[in-house]
Amino acid sequence: MTLTVGDKVVYPSRGPCRIDAVVRKVVCGTPARFYRLVLLDGSKGELFVPIANLQNLHMRPLLDRSEIPELMGHLTRRSGATNDLGAAKNWRQRELERLELFKSGSLFDLADTVESLTELSGTKTLSPNDRDTLDHARRLLVAEISEVMDESKRAAEARINSVLETPDTAMNVARN
Repeated sequence: MTLTVGDKVVYPSRGPCRIDAVVRKVVCGTPARFYRLVLLDGSKGELFVPIANLQNLHMRPLLDRSEIPELMGHLTRRSGATNDLGAAKNWRQRELERLELFKSGSLFDLADTVESLTELSGTKTLSPNDRDTLDHARRLLVAEISEVMDESKRAAEARINSVLETPDTAMNVARN
């Protein structure tokens, strides 16, 4: 992937970012070039990504606007949906699955997780780890949908909530 200043990308587990600059830094006595990424989640945070290591990261471009209806379809309630993260037998395995989920950078996997954990929360109290996973996944969804649709985070959150509450309106909400 070739990136230029001004491009928008998704950094796994952190969400949408804009490439702000290419900077040189000395690390352990060795000069290296980095992309300076500015988080677009409102936190004003920055990340420095070594250009030489870019191929090992799961960074990806933002979704295209035309992919939002499909993404919203992943949020519709499916009868009999299960919490795949809860299926693991022990806490260590569940934690490894959570880490892999966020490391993958796949917004569709995050949407599936939000959908299944939201449905599960309607039938039982979520564990603290499941609540954290749901909250983090929702924040990442909101941030990217907001950026792609050029709308406020509040509007993106409302879009997600309406789809989770009423699956019949999923496609209408996604297109508006």
